[in-house]
Amino acid sequence: MMMIGWMVLVVGVLLVPSSQSLRFDIQSGKIKCISEDMKSNSMTVGKYQVINPNQDRHQLLPDSHKLNVKVTSSHGHIFQWAEKVEKGQFVFTAMEQGNYMACFSAPEHWPLINLTIDFDWRTGVQFKDWFNVAKKGHVDQAMKVELEQLYHTINSIHEEMFYFRAREKEMQQLNQETISKMMWLSFVSLCFGFSVAGLQFWYLKSFFQENKLI
Repeated sequence: MMMIGWMVLVVGVLLVPSSQSLRFDIQSGKIKCISEDMKSNSMTVGKYQVINPNQDRHQLLPDSHKLNVKVTSSHGHIFQWAEKVEKGQFVFTAMEQGNYMACFSAPEHWPLINLTIDFDWRTGVQFKDWFNVAKKGHVDQAMKVELEQLYHTINSIHEEMFYFRAREKEMQQLNQETISKMMWLSFVSLCFGFSVAGLQFWYLKSFFQENKLI
């Protein structure tokens, strides 16, 4: 039983999905970008909101506390572009693997001000709202929902393993190509060195023979 408990604990740690939930400040006129490494065909959702600096939270945000938001892939594809917004969200499916960037910029304002932003970025299994799924069914379906979540989580981990295995093969191939190029360059350099040494020897021998030194 203890061994089973440890196995469940280890599996639970390994099945933690990728997410970024954070709060940060950005100064007017500045840009802050956050990246997320995603594999192809994985779904993602991001929610952001500027914290209202007014004591009365029902007051509208001033224009100086608006954001420009741009979400792009490593290949330059734009998935969202919003100007002068106080909150919003983006949802898309990654078309290619790589780093995806969410950049927040605050318009220039004088005097300088700091904007506080809540940002929640979830990918993979965390995209699904399992709580809403559970509410639609009967209480007896709770176990079924848990099993379904575990099934999708295992599939996600399985896809992640294949993704990292493919990346590892790419790195190994790159290392082999680099080593091969270095060996070829070393061989060419060695041949060039011997050629120069041979030419110098031939030149010195001819010079000494012409001057009857040897």
